[in-house]
Amino acid sequence: MPQTRHVERHFTAGETVRDIVIGMSDGLTVPFALAAGLTGAIDSAGIIVTAGLAEIAAGSIAMGLGGYFAGKSDAEHYAKEREREKREVKEIPEEEMREVAQVFHSYGLSKEESEPIVEALSKHPQKWVDFMMRFELGLEKPDPKRAFVSAFTIAASYIAGGLIPLAPYIVSLYAKRVPVATALLLSVAVTLIALLVFGFIN
Repeated sequence: MPQTRHVERHFTAGETVRDIVIGMSDGLTVPFALAAGLTGAIDSAGIIVTAGLAEIAAGSIAMGLGGYFAGKSDAEHYAKEREREKREVKEIPEEEMREVAQVFHSYGLSKEESEPIVEALSKHPQKWVDFMMRFELGLEKPDPKRAFVSAFTIAASYIAGGLIPLAPYIVSLYAKRVPVATALLLSVAVTLIALLVFGFIN
């Protein structure tokens, strides 16, 4: 009887989703707070829209830079820890073999069961270091493009989020029949809806 090939589908875009969440959540709230605050002080949709766009531009740059430096920091931390593991595997192999055995023991393998695996792994230094990075330190090799992708994703999400609460004011600017006070109420409504939808999706 023919068998259907098993295909595993795993979600692997966790870091991208995290960046979107960071960018969108700040983008929805900060420009809204600025626009709402200005609405109480002035009655000019043009000034509010200009200030809002300026804040979105500044905020997206700041958030994007934060994502970039966080990505660079992760890559540098991984490289530093990998160099340390390489040195330890070379200089104190007995201690590192003991640590490998402890990892296997934590998975329920006995000393007799883990010894041949530890011995075999010790004959492949690169794989040995890979093993220590993942199972001892819990570190995965970061994508070299991660910093740039993170910066772009966070910045773009911030812009997308920021335009939502600002949209009613833009409408008010070009549709003279919509007063600024009404734009504020519409901004509150669309921002709350966006936050609810965003929270539900996540």
